[in-house]
This record gives sequence, structure tokens and C-alpha cells, in this order.
Amino acid sequence: MGTKLLALACIRKESYGDLSPRPHYPSMPKYPKGVTSQETSLQGSEAKAMFSVMGMTCSACAGSVEKAIKRLPGIKEAVVDVLNNKAQVMFYPSFVNRAFVRPFEDAGFQAALIQDETDDKSVQVCRIRINGMTCTSCSSTLENALQAVPGVQKVQVALATEEAQIHHDPKIITYNQFMEKIEEAGFGAVLVSTGEDMSKINLRIDGVRTVNSMRMLENSLPSLPVSYKPDMTGPRNFIKVIDSTGSSRRFKATIDPEGEGAGRESHRKEEIKQYFRSFLWSLIFTTPVFLTSMVFMYIPGIKHGLDTKVVNMLTIGEVIRWVLSTPVQFIIGRRFYTGSYKALRHGSANMDVLIALGTNAAYFYSVYTVIRAASSPDFEGTDFFETSAMLISFILLGKYLEVLAKGKTSEAIAKLMNLAPETAILLSLDEEGNVISEEEIDSRLIQKNDIIKIIPGAKVASDGFVLWGQSHINESMITGEARPVAKRKGDTVIGGTVNENGVLHIKATKVGSESALAQIVRLVESAQMAKAPVQKFADRISKYFVPLVIMLSFSTWLAWFLAGKLHGYPESWIPSSMDSFELALQFGISVMVIACPCALGLATPTAVMVGTGVGASLGVLIKDGQALEGAHKVNCIVFDKTGTLTVGKPVVVNTRLLKNMVLHEFYELVAATEVNSEHPLTKAIIEYAKKFREDEENPAWPEARDFVSITGHGVKAIVRNKEVIVGNKSLMLENNIVIPVDAQDMLTETESMAQTGILVSIDGEVKGVLAISDPVKPGAQEVISILKSMNVRSIMVTGDNWRTASSIASYAVAMVGDGINDSPALLAADVGMAIGAGTDIAIEAADIVLMKSNLDDVITAIHLSRKTFSRIRLNYIWALGYNILGIPIAAGALFPSTGFRLPPWIAGAAMAASSVSVVCCSLLLKNYERPKKLENLEIGGIQIE
Repeated sequence: MGTKLLALACIRKESYGDLSPRPHYPSMPKYPKGVTSQETSLQGSEAKAMFSVMGMTCSACAGSVEKAIKRLPGIKEAVVDVLNNKAQVMFYPSFVNRAFVRPFEDAGFQAALIQDETDDKSVQVCRIRINGMTCTSCSSTLENALQAVPGVQKVQVALATEEAQIHHDPKIITYNQFMEKIEEAGFGAVLVSTGEDMSKINLRIDGVRTVNSMRMLENSLPSLPVSYKPDMTGPRNFIKVIDSTGSSRRFKATIDPEGEGAGRESHRKEEIKQYFRSFLWSLIFTTPVFLTSMVFMYIPGIKHGLDTKVVNMLTIGEVIRWVLSTPVQFIIGRRFYTGSYKALRHGSANMDVLIALGTNAAYFYSVYTVIRAASSPDFEGTDFFETSAMLISFILLGKYLEVLAKGKTSEAIAKLMNLAPETAILLSLDEEGNVISEEEIDSRLIQKNDIIKIIPGAKVASDGFVLWGQSHINESMITGEARPVAKRKGDTVIGGTVNENGVLHIKATKVGSESALAQIVRLVESAQMAKAPVQKFADRISKYFVPLVIMLSFSTWLAWFLAGKLHGYPESWIPSSMDSFELALQFGISVMVIACPCALGLATPTAVMVGTGVGASLGVLIKDGQALEGAHKVNCIVFDKTGTLTVGKPVVVNTRLLKNMVLHEFYELVAATEVNSEHPLTKAIIEYAKKFREDEENPAWPEARDFVSITGHGVKAIVRNKEVIVGNKSLMLENNIVIPVDAQDMLTETESMAQTGILVSIDGEVKGVLAISDPVKPGAQEVISILKSMNVRSIMVTGDNWRTASSIASYAVAMVGDGINDSPALLAADVGMAIGAGTDIAIEAADIVLMKSNLDDVITAIHLSRKTFSRIRLNYIWALGYNILGIPIAAGALFPSTGFRLPPWIAGAAMAASSVSVVCCSLLLKNYERPKKLENLEIGGIQIE
């Protein structure tokens, strides 16, 4: 742990780091230097390269390497890991050669390319929906079967979402082979996505009646549904090609309403209908069976009619129950036979095996008693037809309620997908940019670089930026931010958000699978697919659960049967309608059907599904179950200072002149010197200097000659024949400039107020001191106080501080950051949290993404994870407690002392109810509320290191 956390302290901030204003969502377009938004269609996709960098000794070295790389055109972002001597660069291949090592050498270091992901297609992720899984034994069996296939790197099979996610090498195995393997294992398979870096759209084509028609279409388009690269083409192009295919233009293409999300939802609805239909038919047959065996036997007139003999001792009642229970057992209950056969064929046992064994034992013993009664003039036996029929009916009812409840656990994804508007207004422009026509189209037909009109009250149809107009956008459905955000020309917008007032014209930049909304949906789906480490507990139990239950059931029957034969208990214990064998059989069947592996299997995934869905609705994106589990253990949070605890936009708060000089002239010289610097504090100084030239929007500063930037110290130049040096104390001393006592005092004062003091020397004499402050975010103190009340220690890290790493080595640590240089720490921490307005690399490295730049969401993430895991614990307590208590009671543990006996059909109903109760317990998380803010908070509570 201690070694792991050393990276937390190795954070270089060059005083303040990257403090430029950023968009609200991380996936918004960012263009390389020299590339305008209009040229994005030419720049192509991003690429990533990893370099080995030798010679770095501290994070100051990392800072200089980062600056050197980012000066190149076409560089999107760069992150340097000084601990591991590596640098990761995100760039646009069309603007820069991936083998660039010159910047490293210019900075004084040696570099070598060790990994290039530009054309890395060796691993793809395939998602397949699985039909027919009933418990964790099914998902584990399927997972093991797929993992054994050559070319497969990683497999995740989720029982709750009924999906498999497979990481594989497409050169070795294809998704069609996966689907065959899944069907061979006894489950249904429906392809969701192939994982290729393309968008996909489903088109419905009218007019395809012959093989020749299909061949004509195949010559026009490679395949249907269509997969395409949005940078190169789009769905309107496909429809145009299809509509123009053939001499008589007999084909008509339209968007298929059954998209990926709709297909999943329709499958869920169909499954619910099937279980409900099966339950109704079962109820129709089972009700008279129940009445003839349990109710009518106590009504004298009807009892006499049912006891009328047909052949020998065979009664009319027995014949009726046999006839009515048979279709329930073999037609309605066929799914349990099919599931059992498929499981046993692959050497595993699932819940279907328990149900099939239990109902078969009851049914076939009853058949035996009926045949025996029909062939014997003096045999008197008891049938259990009502046991098998009622067992199947109650289990079907339980499965119906379970599927119904499981559907509600994934409502978060459905709500996210429904945020996208159904239609959009497409604008056509002339060469001068004037609107010449408007057309309402399906929003799924939007292509990259389209111009879309957004009217007041309408949803934004696509990610993009504003070309014309100004308005306020309600982004609460995406980011959770309640206040509408002002938008004007050049500002980015997110698809699915709502335009409040003005009319906007936007240019679409990210459509289909590239959109922010699609990325959020994928992130939530991925989180719900991934298994939390605590799920391993249920997986281990599921391997042995069913065989153990079968052994317990047989042992129970054998123990009671032998006890009856050997007169081990009084004959008065045996009900008048049974003998010792039948009593033992009922106990054995009850044990077999009361045990429920499903409740154990659903305990974790259903809670994780609801928890991650709730988090997404609140603007907290949890990437996987491991992040959720890690967050609930957090007892120490390390905050990056700049941009996380602070606003990230420094301002000049005080200026003190030490010599007689006009303030206007002073800032003219300082701004002229600083304008060539890339340091974040430069912007604060120049913006302040502009106040003295309010008559000019973009003032031209005096020419600066012989400009020199000294990393970590400051800048110097010749302005108006005067040597101007702007920087810290060490820079002044290096240039043999005496620092007056007044300047020393002001530096001390600014540092005590958590401000940055900057000295200004003109012609070898200190003329002034600037105080620059990066304001603390509103509510930061309150957040720290609430964390303190939750027993979470808060630490702020700024600069190099190895003492911090050693002091928190014994904690479960969360790191909260936003910048590129926070990425190594985000990776090293137990849980990394990236502020949503941060950089793409920081968000990629993080486990949890906070969509807003709001520190309150740190509390929400930890609090929600704790609530989710308390629910998981409750689910496990219930699932384990139910089996631990239920099995002995079903085995007759209470019978000797109380005479209480659990009939098999009631045991089956209890088993069905246990799964439903676990899902419903998880659904209670939907009522989650953020923790209430503390009142009368004391200022402070954060430890700065």
C-alpha cells in the first residue's frame, strides 16, 4: 500500500497547473493548435502512444517534458509519469508523426516509442444478450465455457443484465462463433454490439422480395444493419443510396424503430409476457387440482363424489388431479426440463435441476400411487399431484415478479436513452452561410457537421457548438447541475439537454455512438456488467450449492424413512393420510425446493445496477463494481488543489508599488513581458492589465525582445529598452537583485493568506509585488466538514510532498483531481475521482467521474457507495439467512417439538419469494437522497500538506 501511494505525492503543479477555462463535459471537442472547429472533419480520429523517457528525476522534469510535447501542433494531451519513466501522448495522426522524439530531446531527455495504439485492432469487445440464465450457476458455467475459447482474453457474464461482454482477438475468433458456443451451452444468444470502432444504424427496407433484390442492395452497401465511420459518411447517405438502387427505384429505406435500446426493452417485455402467460395457464390447471385435494375434501357432498371408485381403489378425484397436473408438469414446466438438461450436459447443476427433481419426485410418486390403486383392490395411498402443480405455479409467479422487478433496476439506462429527441430541424446553408431551407428529420439521421436549429423548449439533438444565437441550456439531466447554463457563439452543447429560451444554430460534432449521452450510457452499462469483488463470494457458493442441496434432500428423506421403518419416532407423528415413506418424501422434496441459489446470485448485481443508475442520474458516473466497492471503504480523500478545491482561475487581488511609478505604465511593462509566457498565472496578470486599457478589446502590448522563460521561476525580457523580470524570489536572487524589506513583508503576508506573491524587477530594481489568488470553490469548506462528520480524513496536496504518501499509506485512499498531472495519482489511489470539467486523460484514469465541477458530488459518491453496500450486505444476510433457516425447517427440524411441517408447495412459494424480496430490497435504493448539509459549520477542517 505504501509503495502504491507514492505516486500521490508526485504531483507537479508549476504553481497552479492548467487553469484555463474548460467546458462542462469532458468529451466535448478540443482542437489541436492551429486547427479550427471548421477543420475537424479533416483531422481524423485520435491516437495514443506510450514513450519510455529516461533521465527524469523529479516532477519538475515531467513538467518541462509535458510543455515540450504540447508545443507541437496536433497534440491533444500528454501525461508524464515520473515514477515509471513513461509518457502517454494523445494526438491527431494527420497532424503529427507518432514517432516524434525531438521534443523529449529538446527538453534534455532520451525517449523511445514503446506502444502505439493508432492501429491497434488486436482486441475488440463483443456484447451479447443471453436468454435462459436462471442463477449464478448458469452465468458461471457460461463464463467458464467462453473463457476457455482460444482468442478470448476476458469474459464477463452478468446475471442481472443477462448480457455477456467478451474481450477477444477478432483475428482468432469472431462474434458468430461466440454465439454458436453460447447456443451449444444451452442458452439463447442475441448480438448487441461487435465492439468495432464504428457507429451502427438499423435500417428497415421495403421492397426486398427476392434474392436478386437483396444482391442488388448488398452491392450498394456492405451489410445491414449498417456499420460506418461517422467521419466519412452517415445514415442519410445510406438511405439515399438504397432509395436510388434499381431501375424503378422500388426500394424504400427508413430508420428501424427497433434500435439497440428498443430491442433490449422489447426482449424484456416479451420475457415478462411469457412468464405471465405461463403462470396464468398454470393457474387455470392448478386451481382445480388444489381445490380437489385441499378444499373439496372437507365438503361432504363433493367429497363423496370425488371418492367414487373408478377402477379398484382409483378414485375420480385422483384421475382429475392426474389429468390436470400432467400438462402443468410437462408442457408449462417444460422450461425446467430444458434448463436442467442443458446444465447437466455441461457438468453443472442450477436451480432448474432442483425444481425438476422436486416436482418429478412428487409427480412420479403420485403416478405410482395411482397405478397401484388402479391395480389393487385394497391399496390406499396418497397422491401429491397438487404438490408438483402448485410448485411450478408458484415458481412461475416468482419468476414473473423477479423479471418485472429486475426490469426496474435498469430503468436508469432507459431514462438516459430516452433523453435524445425523436426529431431535429436540419438547416441547409448557402455558400455565404445564410439559411436557405429547414427540414424536420429523425434525430438518428444527423450526420457530423450538420447545422441543427434548436428552438426554445426543445431538446438539443446532438453534441456540438453554437454557431449562432444565445440562450440558456438546462443540463441537469446530463450533469445534475440544476441551474441553466448560458450559451452563446462558440460554446459547446450536449445532446439531450433542454434549450430554455433563445433560438440556437449548432454544428454537430459528435453523433451516434460518439455522443456524450451514448458514452454515458455505455459507461453505466459497463458498470452494471462488471462484477464487484464481493460477488466472488456468491460465485464460490454457487459452485457447490445445488449438489449440496441435493445431498441434503436425499439425506433428509433417508433419515426420516429409516426412522419410520425402525420406529425411531411415534406413529402418531404420521398424518392419517400418509405413511412413513410419504412423510419422508415430503420432507425431502421440501428441502430440495426451498433452497434458493437465485437470491444469492442477485444480491450484488441488482444493488450495483440500481446504485450505478442512481449515481448517473445525480451526475456521478461509477465505472464498475470494483470502484463502487472501493468507494465505500474510503476513509481518506486526497484533494488536488488547483481546479479541484479552487476555482482554477487565478486573479490578481493586490498590487503594491515600491517606487514612484504610474500603475498603468507598470502593468504595460509587466503584460508585455508576460504575454509570451504559457504559464497559467500569465492569464491572470494580462486580464488585470486589460482593465487599464478598457477602450481596447484586444490591446496590443509593447514589443518584448530577448524573451526568456525560466521553468518554475518566471520570465524576463527587454521592453522599451528596460530589462523586466517577473517571477519568484529565487529568480531575483539568481539575477543579483536585492529584495527590499517591504517586498519581503508582502510576500510573507500573501503566503499567509494562501496567495501567490510575484516580484517585478525593472532595470535591476524591485518595483512592485503582485498578489494572485485562486479562489476556493463555493461550498468547499462545507464539503470538508461533511466528510469529517462521515469519518473521512481530507488532505490537500500541492507540489512535491513525499511526507503525504507515507502518512496516508494505511488508509483506503480516494484521489480527487482534474488535470493531466493528476492522472498517475488517480491510477495509484484505491479510488480515483475525476472532476467532470477536467481533462480526458484524467477522466480515463479515474474510477468515478463527477460530471459537475461540484465538490458536493464527492460526498454523494462515497455516501451512495456506502448505502449500496449496506444494501448488498442486507441482501446477503437475507439470502443466506433464508437458506440457513429455511432448509432445517423444511427438513422437519421443528416437527418433533411443534408438529409443524412445511408442505413442498409452500416451500416452493418461499423460494420464489426470496428472489423477489432481494430484488425489491435493491430497488429501495431508488429512493436514495443525498446527505443533508450540516448547519452552523465551522470554517476549516482540511489538512494542507
